[in-house]
Amino acid sequence: MQIQQISIFVENKSGRLAEITEALAAAKVDIRAVSIADTSDFGILRLIVDKPKEAVEALKAAGLTASLTSVIAMGIDDQPGEFAKALRVLADNKIGVEYMYAFISREHGKAFVILRVDDSERAVAVLKEHQITILSAEEIYGM
Repeated sequence: MQIQQISIFVENKSGRLAEITEALAAAKVDIRAVSIADTSDFGILRLIVDKPKEAVEALKAAGLTASLTSVIAMGIDDQPGEFAKALRVLADNKIGVEYMYAFISREHGKAFVILRVDDSERAVAVLKEHQITILSAEEIYGM
């Protein structure tokens, strides 16, 4: 149930995000989810895309530093408290969340959360035990 996330080192310069997305568009790569964390000089752009390997090749060809990281994705009902329940499962099982980002799909009536955790296999197992949907790479890439 591992999903490949792309991490890209980005200088804080006007136009850099446009260059990145243009390189992906030229390679016919579709972005599914995005997150950026920044400091005063640079940022880390994290992307879930439909074709991760092709995306990394295109980014490297454009002179960017890009790498793949394994993450997991869970789907929860888009209702108050559902996110808290899922995070409680992880906390009760002492699984640390390094970072996360989410997106909503009105079509599916769900919120989808991309998580980087310190023990992916155990996180997937305990979330499934608590009837929390874990999405496959194909499901996420195909959205």
